[in-house]
Amino acid sequence: MQRMTGLDAAFLYAETPSQHMHVALVGVFDTSSMKGGYRFETIKSLIQDRLPRIPMFTRRLVQVPFRLHHPVLVEDPDFDIDFHVRRMAAPAPGSLRELSEMAGDFVSRPLDRGRPMWQMWVVEGLEDGRIGILAKVHHSLIDGVTGAEMMVHLFDLEPEPAAGTDGAAPETRAVEKIPSDLELVGYAARSMTRQPARLASTLVGTARSVGGLVRRRQEGSSGMAAPFSAPRTPWNGAITGHRAVAVGTLALDDIKAVKKAFGTTVNDVVLALCSGALRRYLADHGGVPEASLVSVVPISVRSDEPGASDGANQVSAMFVSLATDLDDPADRLRAIAGATKGAKEEHNALGADVLQNWAEFAAPGVFARAMRLYSEMNLADRHRPIHNVIISNVPGPPFPLYMAGAQLSVMAPLGPIMEGAGLNVTVMSYMDRVDIGLIACRESIPDIWELAEDFEESLAELKKAAGV
Repeated sequence: MQRMTGLDAAFLYAETPSQHMHVALVGVFDTSSMKGGYRFETIKSLIQDRLPRIPMFTRRLVQVPFRLHHPVLVEDPDFDIDFHVRRMAAPAPGSLRELSEMAGDFVSRPLDRGRPMWQMWVVEGLEDGRIGILAKVHHSLIDGVTGAEMMVHLFDLEPEPAAGTDGAAPETRAVEKIPSDLELVGYAARSMTRQPARLASTLVGTARSVGGLVRRRQEGSSGMAAPFSAPRTPWNGAITGHRAVAVGTLALDDIKAVKKAFGTTVNDVVLALCSGALRRYLADHGGVPEASLVSVVPISVRSDEPGASDGANQVSAMFVSLATDLDDPADRLRAIAGATKGAKEEHNALGADVLQNWAEFAAPGVFARAMRLYSEMNLADRHRPIHNVIISNVPGPPFPLYMAGAQLSVMAPLGPIMEGAGLNVTVMSYMDRVDIGLIACRESIPDIWELAEDFEESLAELKKAAGV
């Protein structure tokens, strides 16, 4: 039995019928490298054989009675691989657009909390004999680093799958006893006895961090963009449970060339790409706001230090201006580079573990009811947006990956969207390119492929500005 950390559990409490808190992946595989040809059973068998390496795939959620404390995870005694791995067929002609349309339907469905919180569709009938894989995992179980660890266990570096597993086969694994309500209450009570001491320590640490932050601002140092300073756009407001998905691909060498020319980071260029694409989209849909768009940028705070959190999620976030109020792409990139530098310094001054520490004290029942009420009353329509968009940049492997012998050719991740900010852009590098996953509330951005195509134009203008 494993108790969730406060931050992991927060992704459960934040979930509503319209705000689904899972992360997903749109993958395309070339089956020509599969020994003996493609068979669905080959894919499913490999996943089943490797389940012992991925504990979160066989653990299910158990709530503490009356939500006295955060939930626990236990081995599911009724685990059924056929519930989690399913076979689908893509409509003709089986292009990336048809796969993305299926992905929109796939991520619009919340995960069943009565089972291990993940699911995978194997999509057959893509162009050139390829297959697609749509996968989703609840965010309470995974962040960028733990997602990379999961990929290590599912994928191989060679077409020939690695032999053997790291444990017993799923059919013979030891099944954990589901704790009784009395045991869960007792477990929660023991954990809660340590809360007062933790709260005192967190208060002292937060006060010290905020004091340092105030001094930085008084000295005139630049920092994070302010929450609630974001202008309203077509996707900033209350959301529904319907999702639209699009996927794009850009050359990694082009992004690195722009980075080198301007002396910035790859992440700065990614943010500038998003800024340019969003400006183009908004120019065609009502105009670009006078105030700059504001992005939330998740950052990993994972540490190997003794006593560091062992939760699945060890992340924080910073608010960054996207400089969309500037016309010149070179000026935008320089402004973004300065904004991210200041935001990182301010985030470090505040402390990487502030979010994790305070999440431990969230009252499960109150948090969940508050989020549901906020969603049901469409309150996101009644105040200025906290931020406009979530943008994540995830480094991926520079070498090819294989699954059951099939080579991965497209790997586009998808993050969750939030009430008030119905757009998420996640970028992942893979081999010699970057794959871009766009997910939005379907009612807010029904023409999401138009936005995806704007990324190519955005890169072209950055290359021109850099003289590449």
